[in-house]
Amino acid sequence: MSTQEQLPGENTPTANSLIEKESKTDDINQIVADALANKTFKDYFLISCLCFLVAFGGFVFGYDTGTISGFVNMTDFIERFGSRGADGVATLSSMRIGLMISIFNIGCALGGLVFAKVGDMKGRRIGLMFSMAIYVAGIAIQISSHDKWYQIMIGRFVTGLSVGIVSVIAPMFIGETSPKAVRGTLVCCFQLCITLGIFIGYCCTYGTKTLSDSRQWRIPLGLCFLWAIFLTVGMLFMPESPRFLVEKKRIEDAKKSIATVNKLSTEDPAVYAELQLIQAGVDREQLAGNASWGELITGKPAIFRRVVMGVCLASLQQLTGINYFFYFATTIFKAVGLEDSFQTSIILGAVNFLSTFVNIWAIERFGRRLCLLVGAAGMFVCLIIYSGIGSKALYGTDSLGNETTNLTTGRAMIFVTCLYIFFFASTWAGGVFCILSETYPLRVRSKAMAVAIGANWLLGFTISLTSSFIINAIHFYYGFVFTGCLAAAFVFIYFCLNETKGLSLEEVDELYAQKILPWKSASWVPPSAQHMASSTGYAKSSQEHLV
Repeated sequence: MSTQEQLPGENTPTANSLIEKESKTDDINQIVADALANKTFKDYFLISCLCFLVAFGGFVFGYDTGTISGFVNMTDFIERFGSRGADGVATLSSMRIGLMISIFNIGCALGGLVFAKVGDMKGRRIGLMFSMAIYVAGIAIQISSHDKWYQIMIGRFVTGLSVGIVSVIAPMFIGETSPKAVRGTLVCCFQLCITLGIFIGYCCTYGTKTLSDSRQWRIPLGLCFLWAIFLTVGMLFMPESPRFLVEKKRIEDAKKSIATVNKLSTEDPAVYAELQLIQAGVDREQLAGNASWGELITGKPAIFRRVVMGVCLASLQQLTGINYFFYFATTIFKAVGLEDSFQTSIILGAVNFLSTFVNIWAIERFGRRLCLLVGAAGMFVCLIIYSGIGSKALYGTDSLGNETTNLTTGRAMIFVTCLYIFFFASTWAGGVFCILSETYPLRVRSKAMAVAIGANWLLGFTISLTSSFIINAIHFYYGFVFTGCLAAAFVFIYFCLNETKGLSLEEVDELYAQKILPWKSASWVPPSAQHMASSTGYAKSSQEHLV
């Protein structure tokens, strides 16, 4: 069979032929279930390793977050890129810090919205390699800067373009490639790599902070070239997304990809059965016509609702306040009165990384909705305590009227912060990416995820740009802003978010087609494939579909 051929007997799909073909997929589903139900983790080891290579794109993002927090507090960095006052002492103004940190998020938003389509045109693997080429250029711009702070800002914007592409393509790639039984766990590996990157970034800046010259920040930056090489080489061993290959009519390549993922022979009936299921889903989407940006509003079933849900969910992830700690951790804990705030950053990074393993287990054990609800409630309580004791009990005055810092209160704030990060990392961190990767049909997934993740980056830009000013103005009262957002997030999750645990991408479409109430979605049982083919709207003509 040629790689450009369709499956035997398949021509351009029509509504009637598609429904007839879908009527056979109950048996196909049973073949797949029989072949895959008894697989152990050992059987998924290879695809787990391959998906981890894709997820390593998250490490690139996390490493940037972990290093920039330290850079803006390093003596050589301040001397080179700060401005000098009348006393000749160099300082980094709130505006300069805000711009250097936040411009990265603007680059991420544009990268996700504009350049991530490379993954649709050339494939997910090529898209990730392309992103790494941009990433290397951005790091080169930064590391070659001598004393121009705006060169650092430009370089961070360019690296942001790369990370924006990765943030769209990597979770989508993992979601399309991994078996349904372990998809949620493997998608969460993207967040695991983000937290690992943050932790390693904190460790690198801690290790170089005592150096007396530009090696303080140039060594951590230079390591970024190694991360880019690792991800690029890794993509040479990663099979392309079978859904992408089927969409491009590369059927033989899709068979090989499915066989590799499931450690089966290309002639195994389960491989052919899985290929039939993917082909049926792609046929439904192609029958509806090519996706346009307008279809994000008019598409069925409930595409606009899903897009709005994704935008809200991605925005609320930023509004939990997590980057208030990660971008400004070193600055915050200087204010608490600790002698070495770099050490505290490492502690927070370690808690963040280790807690993500809980997320990988919990997301499949308890489902997406429950994890996010528990996480929102836990973070709400932690931030109430953190903000309350920080604003009321941290500072005092001695007998001479001088301001003093209560170190016991400061240590209590660090402990509460660790609890807060545990709740975030074990629930919202990976849960949001997992839900986004499972929510959209193939033909609109790239655009819909780009919009959702773009909203996430824009909120990140706003928070990172303004936080330095707000921290200086209202100090620890800032935490109360995020407690209000967390209360809203809890309500949103309960009333608006559907459970997608254990559902195929096609079954998620049916969930929305039936307008299942979110708080009842966890107990919903998918109907037969024949029923889905006639009810979701994908077996309708393009005109009907968009009405």
